[in-house]
Amino acid sequence: MAENNCMCQEAGVLIFPCSGGSDVGDLSDRVARKMAKCGQAKMFCLAGIGAHIPGMIESAKAANKIIAIDGCQVLCSKKILEHAGFTPISFNLKDLGFVKGKTQVNEENIDVASSKISGGKIEKTTIRNSGGCCGS
Repeated sequence: MAENNCMCQEAGVLIFPCSGGSDVGDLSDRVARKMAKCGQAKMFCLAGIGAHIPGMIESAKAANKIIAIDGCQVLCSKKILEHAGFTPISFNLKDLGFVKGKTQVNEENIDVASSKISGGKIEKTTIRNSGGCCGS
């Protein structure tokens, strides 16, 4: 009998930010956290995918959609996911107008980036295990 290593019941939409070591990495992380809090996606562990942790790979395979958010042109999140065999929907904050080394990480920029990535749908949403909602 095959062992089920999946670490979640229903994956839905998983979001993987590259948290990087810069302002845009921080922004990527905070955007992902906001989207998770708003119920738009479940934030997941990029390091676990990069380390090829079997349960995390299986959980990601169960996802309906995988989103990568990168802060710069290196595209670490996208590349890690592709290396593990996934085809993520990829967003680069640079393409959304945020410049590495020149971006303030504040609520306004988090809201702008979140809105662009979610197609303007960051608002109160029915939440599943995300711990909160936005728009209040």
